[in-house]
Amino acid sequence: MDAMERLTALCANRGFVYPSSEIYGGINGFWDYGPLGVEMRNNVKAAWWQRMVRERDDVVGLDTSIIANPETWVASGHVDSFHDPMVDCRLCKKRFRADQIDTADRCTAAKDHQHDLTEPRQFNLMMRTSIGATEDSSSLAYLRGETCQSIFLDFRRVMQSARKRPPFGIAQIGKAFRNEINPRNFIFRSREFEQMELEFFCLESEAMDWYEHFREVRFQWQVDMGLDREKLRWHEHGPEERAHYARVAHDIEFEFPFGWNEFEGIHYRGDHDLSAHTAHSGKDMAYTDPDTKERFVPHVVETSVGVDRTMLALLCNALVEDEIAGEKRTVMRLAPAIAPIKSAVLPLSKKLAEPAGRIARDLSRRFNVDLDTAGSIGRRYRRQDEIGTPYCITYDFESEEDQKVTVRDRDTTAQERISTDQLAGYLSERLLGY
Repeated sequence: MDAMERLTALCANRGFVYPSSEIYGGINGFWDYGPLGVEMRNNVKAAWWQRMVRERDDVVGLDTSIIANPETWVASGHVDSFHDPMVDCRLCKKRFRADQIDTADRCTAAKDHQHDLTEPRQFNLMMRTSIGATEDSSSLAYLRGETCQSIFLDFRRVMQSARKRPPFGIAQIGKAFRNEINPRNFIFRSREFEQMELEFFCLESEAMDWYEHFREVRFQWQVDMGLDREKLRWHEHGPEERAHYARVAHDIEFEFPFGWNEFEGIHYRGDHDLSAHTAHSGKDMAYTDPDTKERFVPHVVETSVGVDRTMLALLCNALVEDEIAGEKRTVMRLAPAIAPIKSAVLPLSKKLAEPAGRIARDLSRRFNVDLDTAGSIGRRYRRQDEIGTPYCITYDFESEEDQKVTVRDRDTTAQERISTDQLAGYLSERLLGY
């Protein structure tokens, strides 16, 4: 079993990620997040929001609808330009991206094991839907292909209501949808996914300085989340790689088990978006500086990172096997800030479940805590190690007498005796930093 198969199996068995609609055979490109997955996911989003919005005085937040007026996507260029080259195999009837299929690849319907491919055709990635009681051209709408367009549409509203002026940013976390030809590599490439995006509006003369600023900020955040620097690298887009709106673009790539792939992009979009929406809607998106009286269309620096791809990178980075006292164990070395369960309370005997439960309930006011009573203490340690719980708290028979518990560190397995009245502070100091 390779690394991705082990991770996929663990995610399903432990409650991180399940195939969507599994009892009906699933649906390709869609995933459900289980009890541990949703906690970790929320932690990732909270850490991003903390760093990109709450710790800055030049960024505000937004939450917009997943369906916008369809003219939005005409103006943005997605209706005309948001395509992937597609080929079909005449033998097995499967569809592939032209840049991701080799004519020598195996075909299940061909005796010589080679696909018989059609010429490439352009395939629009926008997901269509309809609004209203009838399905005709007037009811056509799209599920958003990216979250940033609504930020551009609301630019003037946000600027006025939040009393901001360029340079400032608007951040959003939200779902997006792409009709991917060939979803693959678990949650890396899906048809429904979530993005964490910041659009930063500034003067053209300042744009590249802000671009370099956000490159530094975003790379450091990934390291702070626990990703190994050795598994991260920059990739600059060449002229043929850049999206139609991008003047300069860099990707942060991670070394996944299936190779180096991007999971965050930093783009200098120029004034493309606000100018396009001005031309298409007739509504002026220009800004007049009240001090200098200069009137200009702000330029945009964008940071865009996928929640799902970030989750996958973090899980791949954290899942390791080591050996403790001659016994192999599987351990998920997640940074405490993003671990789904922060601590587990383990009564040494079921007779101690009631006082241990009181400790768990007290700690749950600050953290997500698991009260784990099933199995031997060693088995419970292994179970918590496998899902990334940073600290296990053992309540034993001596705890009744000395009012202390044993706190075990996931990574080192070192144990320390801590007074119950100091426990919350001890854990807070170690768990709450990003």
